[in-house]
Amino acid sequence: MHSAVFLIEFGAIILGLGLLGRMAGRLKFSPIPLYLLAGLAFGEGGLFPFGASEEFVAIGAEIGVILLLLMLGLEYTATDLVSNLKTQYPAGLVDCALNALPGAIAALLLGWGPVAAVVLAGVTWISSSGVIAKVLGDLGWIGNRETPVVLSILVLEDLAMAVYLPIVTALVAGVGLAQGSLTLAIALGVAATVLFVAVRYGRLISRFVSSDDPEKLLLVVLGLTLLVAGLAQELQVSAAVGAFLVGIALSGEVAEGAHALLSPLRDLFAAVFFVFFGLHTDPTSIPPVLLPALALAVVTAATKVATGYWAARRAGIGVKGRWRAGGTLVARGEFSIVIAGLAVTSGIEPQLGPLATAYVLILVIVGPLTARYSETTGARFAARGAAKAAAPADDGGEAGALSPVPAARGEAADEEPRDSV
Repeated sequence: MHSAVFLIEFGAIILGLGLLGRMAGRLKFSPIPLYLLAGLAFGEGGLFPFGASEEFVAIGAEIGVILLLLMLGLEYTATDLVSNLKTQYPAGLVDCALNALPGAIAALLLGWGPVAAVVLAGVTWISSSGVIAKVLGDLGWIGNRETPVVLSILVLEDLAMAVYLPIVTALVAGVGLAQGSLTLAIALGVAATVLFVAVRYGRLISRFVSSDDPEKLLLVVLGLTLLVAGLAQELQVSAAVGAFLVGIALSGEVAEGAHALLSPLRDLFAAVFFVFFGLHTDPTSIPPVLLPALALAVVTAATKVATGYWAARRAGIGVKGRWRAGGTLVARGEFSIVIAGLAVTSGIEPQLGPLATAYVLILVIVGPLTARYSETTGARFAARGAAKAAAPADDGGEAGALSPVPAARGEAADEEPRDSV
């Protein structure tokens, strides 16, 4: 009987996701907000709560995040990643300063204390790699010139979590300095080792994985990804970071073949992830903290747009690409919930959990919207810049009319997709 209920519930979820995805496709809209709202409707405190399939959905959601980051990593090589990290680390520092400080200040203004301030700083700092990876794919922006900038910021954030999460865990648990330092040292060592292996031995890994049989290639790539992600998480490093590094370690025909084989699985489990997020949010806990969460969301959405704009401008991207980069980074998601969950389980502040949930729900819905409409905003600013640049030439009469209108720096290349970083 239990298995029958499970099949009915999970079948209804998958069917509903398919219908919502079809609706979003006809409206030319990202399906992520619809998936989240469906999760709210069928989760705790919702209209029709599910129960039997909860554990399976939770595992599927975790696999969804891993596959999203793996597929994003397959788009780039290890050499390209290191090169971009070397050039984009100032953007990571700006990202931390602009987006972590609002969360810390908000916690202190609410009287929650320094530990809660550190936790809420992480919640507002880290963008959702899973949501952003899905948005980039849905909007067809993977090959855009600004995408490496966005990717570099996301990777810097994910790698920073290897340092941040052990620190937060130690703070909320109240462990001693020695134990906290040991946890941090292990996390840093694992992250550095995995990155070194991906960069130094990526070609050997690709040879080992390579196979002319699609079935064998699928099994080896998927098994390797889940294995590395699990080991990384066991050692206090993000599973998403491990999956991403597996993706960049694979190159050439192996990466192309794996991308084609794993795309349907990614779409399925990514949709399950977004539904799972909504399933575990009680709608009745949101109204009491809605106003402070909304205010924090407005402030940090603006700071994320500023971060992406500044980083893209620094990389020589044109006006439209700068706005696309900023709008893409707005969404928060899986990491923010993980960070808030550490505080909730330790009981340092009862209201922190609901506020973080409301905050993430707002930005995980608004994020795909800002990404979609940032291109329109960027086009308007680019048009204004072109008009201003053309104005002096127009004053010159016929000669001015024959003069070409100078484009904004890097603007012409905005419309040309890049296959790699």
